[in-house]
Amino acid sequence: MKDLVEFVERKKWSLVKIAFYQALGFIIYAGLVSLILWNANKLFGNVPNFWGPLLFLTLFVFSALISALIVLGYPFILFWEKKDTMNALKLVIKTAEWLFVFLLFIFTAIILF
Repeated sequence: MKDLVEFVERKKWSLVKIAFYQALGFIIYAGLVSLILWNANKLFGNVPNFWGPLLFLTLFVFSALISALIVLGYPFILFWEKKDTMNALKLVIKTAEWLFVFLLFIFTAIILF
């Protein structure tokens, strides 16, 4: 994690740019998980036993963890290590704003296509 902090500090990225990349990373990750779920029957077949729900719940929890790391990892570093509470909160809010922009883009794509 220290390497990430040093990289971001060297680049002098604004909070808006960091938030954009966090939101974009989440959208890419969510898209990959969506592809797996969309093709689950092709990949795994019909699983009418214990293993199907177990696989889904494990993927769900793992996905929540990865999503939290993508969106809240750097703000946590800002808050905990840098003691920069205001920028940590601003980063979370800016990331939420970018996610909303991506959400509107996805809605538009669904309507148009």
